[in-house]
Amino acid sequence: MNKKQVMEDIRRHLEENSSRLTPQREAVIQVLMSHDAGHLSAEEIYLHTKKLLPEIGLATVYRSLELLEKLSVVYKLEYGDGQSRYELVRSNEEHYHHHLICQGCGAISEFNDDLLGDIEARIAEEADFEVTDHCLRFFGYCSKCRSHKEDA
Repeated sequence: MNKKQVMEDIRRHLEENSSRLTPQREAVIQVLMSHDAGHLSAEEIYLHTKKLLPEIGLATVYRSLELLEKLSVVYKLEYGDGQSRYELVRSNEEHYHHHLICQGCGAISEFNDDLLGDIEARIAEEADFEVTDHCLRFFGYCSKCRSHKEDA
């Protein structure tokens, strides 16, 4: 799906939820689309958004992210480093992708294979609980950090 269609889908979704796609929200979404695998913090989103809308304030970015998260347009991700990160919800994903977080350099990469189908079925059967989504984070060391550890 192209960026124009994604933006139109988001506009429609916001309107269905009694909200508007303001220029500020649109700029935040454009930044997230252009940094698709970036897992940006609110401050990083603000710095990039300021290039598109110089008059935007950090508080506006935070409010926009809060609303977009509430309306399931963005995911708010916590990686244990005290800083929330954000990414767009991908409407074509059946399930949430998983994240690999390097404890050495802080790099975040994605793993896009859903390995939890059997676990979800077991939870549904044994706990009478319908799983609608899940998030899995793996913490460890990327190949660069491992090679630096071995060289030391």
